[in-house]
Amino acid sequence: MRKEEIKKIFKEKFGCETSEVYTSPGRVNLIGEHTDYNGSFVFPGAIDKGMIAAIRFNGTEKVRAYAIDLDERSEFGLNEEDLPNEGWAKYIFGVCREIIKRGGTIKAFDTVFSGDVPLGAGMSSSAALESTYAFALNDLLNLGIDKFELARIGQSTEHNYVGVMCGIMDQFASIFGKEGHLIRLDTKTMEYEYFPFNPNGYKLVLLDTLVKHELASSAYNARRESCENAAATIAKRHSEVEFLRDASMKMLDEVKDEISEEDYMRAKYVIEETQRVRDVSAALERGDYEAVGQKMYETHHGMSKLYEVSCEELDFLNDVAKEHGVTGSRVMGGGFGGCTINLVKDELYDSFIKDAKEQFNKKFGHDPKVYDVVISDGARKL
Repeated sequence: MRKEEIKKIFKEKFGCETSEVYTSPGRVNLIGEHTDYNGSFVFPGAIDKGMIAAIRFNGTEKVRAYAIDLDERSEFGLNEEDLPNEGWAKYIFGVCREIIKRGGTIKAFDTVFSGDVPLGAGMSSSAALESTYAFALNDLLNLGIDKFELARIGQSTEHNYVGVMCGIMDQFASIFGKEGHLIRLDTKTMEYEYFPFNPNGYKLVLLDTLVKHELASSAYNARRESCENAAATIAKRHSEVEFLRDASMKMLDEVKDEISEEDYMRAKYVIEETQRVRDVSAALERGDYEAVGQKMYETHHGMSKLYEVSCEELDFLNDVAKEHGVTGSRVMGGGFGGCTINLVKDELYDSFIKDAKEQFNKKFGHDPKVYDVVISDGARKL
């Protein structure tokens, strides 16, 4: 939705005009999966799909919000006990409350918003929504909150008002995104670095299986436990190891007999994935997208066979990509469904998409959804 359209809808709903329109993007993660809770690196980029909101202070005690895509309204106060019933409104309320908790003064406002980040496809539509309002309120009220804290406000909203104990990557990418660049974030130190991502002659495309397997949250917790157990066992011999990102394969092999086979496999994946992120960093600096693609395939193999978070549908799409000579392909996100992210040469794109759809439909009874993405800027005023 464009700026003029959203202003028009705002006027229809609230009977007055506003020029204050803000946007924040969703994100993809090129490589570095299940690494954030292991103190390692992630490698996200903001994309050209996100949330857009028009906003105007209303001089009352109540926020009045309208979700265009859902055709739903919500009205709520700004005190802790005013938590709205609507799931989407909890994100806006949570951002307001987290700013207030940090000493910021929030004034009630009217707002409408819309998004083109597909829900449930692993592109972080919720982080885009949080970042839009955190950025907008900080800007409009001159609160002086720095970008890191804006990302943490979004993360705290998830933790405290939505009940999702997420890491910081999604909100970080949405706030810090930069056109033509991916961001390598060290989740242990919170240091970050921009890497050029201008794959001329290639397209970045997501294929969404439209599958979500139910065991995701319990399986996620089990893997986290495995990683923490392996790290703690290694730390008894190597006190410098706080997270698995600090460990080497040599250290892991030393304790192989002291941990379960499952814990060993999970830890092996994380240690290797940490190295893959370093390898991709070097490949991007020299513009070697073939090497980047190779590492993506290695990540998929590790997530499927060692971390065991893939599924039949994702493995199928990864195999189709390989057969077609696609440069790189892997499951993106937590796994158990969702998307593959693919780096595809322009000349292979049409035939790959056509065949992937046909073969997937033949096997699973429906087409995967196709999302072309371009690496774009983070939260901003339009």
